[in-house]
Amino acid sequence: MRGFSLWRALIGGPSERGSDAADRRIPDGDGGPAEDAVDRGCVRLGADGRFLDADAGAVALLGESASTGEGKPVARLRLMVLKRDVSDSEVTDSFEHDGRSVSVTLTAVPEGVVRADLCAARKPADAPQETVLELVVDALEYAPIGALRISDEGRIVGHNRFLSDWLGPGGSNAMLGFEFLPLVAEHDRDRVRQVIAGADASGETSRPIDVTVGGGDTERVASMFVRRPRGNPSQRVVYLIDVSEQRSLEVQFAQSQKMQAVGQLAGGVAHDFNNLLTAMTGYCDLLLQRHRAGDQSFADVMQIKQNANRAANLVRQLLAFSRQQTLIPRVVDLTEILSDLSHLLRRLIGETVVLELEHGRDLRPVRVDPGQLEQVIINLVVNARDAMPGGGRISIRTGLTETVRPLRQGDEVMPPGEYVLIEVIDTGTGMPPDVQKRIFEPFFTTKDLGQGTGLGLSTAFGIIKQFGGYMFVDSTQGVGTTFSIYLPAWTGALEATAADGPRRLDTDLSGTGTVLLVEDEDPVRLFAARALRGKGYTVLEARSGEAALELLRGENPQVDLMVTDVMMPGIDGPTLIREVRKDRPSLPVVCISGYSEDALRQRIADAESVAFLPKPFSLKQLAQAVKHASLPIDPGS
Repeated sequence: MRGFSLWRALIGGPSERGSDAADRRIPDGDGGPAEDAVDRGCVRLGADGRFLDADAGAVALLGESASTGEGKPVARLRLMVLKRDVSDSEVTDSFEHDGRSVSVTLTAVPEGVVRADLCAARKPADAPQETVLELVVDALEYAPIGALRISDEGRIVGHNRFLSDWLGPGGSNAMLGFEFLPLVAEHDRDRVRQVIAGADASGETSRPIDVTVGGGDTERVASMFVRRPRGNPSQRVVYLIDVSEQRSLEVQFAQSQKMQAVGQLAGGVAHDFNNLLTAMTGYCDLLLQRHRAGDQSFADVMQIKQNANRAANLVRQLLAFSRQQTLIPRVVDLTEILSDLSHLLRRLIGETVVLELEHGRDLRPVRVDPGQLEQVIINLVVNARDAMPGGGRISIRTGLTETVRPLRQGDEVMPPGEYVLIEVIDTGTGMPPDVQKRIFEPFFTTKDLGQGTGLGLSTAFGIIKQFGGYMFVDSTQGVGTTFSIYLPAWTGALEATAADGPRRLDTDLSGTGTVLLVEDEDPVRLFAARALRGKGYTVLEARSGEAALELLRGENPQVDLMVTDVMMPGIDGPTLIREVRKDRPSLPVVCISGYSEDALRQRIADAESVAFLPKPFSLKQLAQAVKHASLPIDPGS
């Protein structure tokens, strides 16, 4: 019966083993006592220990020799009668026989006779060498929860192996005598003391509380239950269930919901602003056709356009944070991008900061939008410069790394794989832990009022996530900060850089044909119609998808190209395209939207034959998109 003494100390109860066994019942399928799950019998003895008789149950339980009063089991019963005074009350005891614990209840009956009632759990068929009690002990000893018993002084007087392997040096008795509270994180100790002190004397288990236990690599979140055993109310039994993964998933889910809500808000605001900015920059372009350089109004119009472009950059940051901005990813050489960018970076950081660029060997290519990746690097370098007001050193290092285990920081978990690593390291002031936890939150900034929007790092984080990568930060106050970007290494074929072709669209943006323009925002539609008419196109305007379908199906006009907004009330852009192509399957289409191209292409079956123009766009960009979509494909070009 290995481990019984330990578990009696852990689970409590009377010191006599027989009382535990006497009360034990094996439940049947209905939850009540199963009479056939135990072996029972009765032996009658005289008050002087002499054997009188034994029933058939006792003979089956103790062996054939019990029928005549022979054998060790009957001898033990005689000894129990001689050692105990059973004249006034029942006496319980137990002994081992045939690998089982046999509980004994001694009762005095008239005429100087003592009745010994025997009870033993029947051996399970699949474990003939172990009693049910042994099986329960083994299950508790190796259960995947921590279980321990603590004394009134707070010291551990019993525990299972799992607790020792989890929080201690290992071994079945390794933590006996240790204090329990030092195993709990300091910020949780007061709550644990209160729960232990308030454990109900009825023996009921307390409500669970979440506590942090262990330290360093073994620090985990555990759900703690406390019980005051009835057999020894001065002590406490504590159960610890590891819920670290569950709590981590709950935090990730709550954070993702919060970020999703903020992202939807940012995306909606960005969409509306893109419509306004499209009209602003578009009408500026129309004005600049009449007010050339040297004109009195030229500088004023350029100021309006430049500020509109600044606003467009801010909107792109919002879309990047919500991961809805338009990306044009391609397979690139990271070394080449950083080498070209280093000249701009040195001008940005000034003379008091030294920039070091260290390229890794045998780097694999990555699939990113080069312009967006450059914005991420610029953002990190500018932040590093601001963290070193007295000067310092910024190092940009690249390398190829392969992880075999998930890499975790906070709620972010990077799966194993091969990554290209970019590190931006500074020797600045560093960040405290509470700032590091919030560094990628939108609108969170440590800069003075008016010095930052709080969107820089959250935007960079959103861009890297759209690339399928990960960004981590490691900072020490007074030492510096390291931002680590992990981009999936590209293992496919290298893509050839496609040129725009020999059509020279920049020099000739005029065209002919009929364009159906579908846009629910009046300023955007009026500007686009006026711009296209100025380039030689015949323009049919529709304020909604329903109006466009009515126009096409009613008069059945000749339409050479359709330009449609994606987000419209009623029939939206993707639905309109599907309806129109039922009758005109080869009609070229240009979609305009403030949202990302990926969101559009997921909603259109034949997305490859649809061109995309992101808002805000200029007159020139609109003319280029229409000219390119309306030109026939020349196989020889």
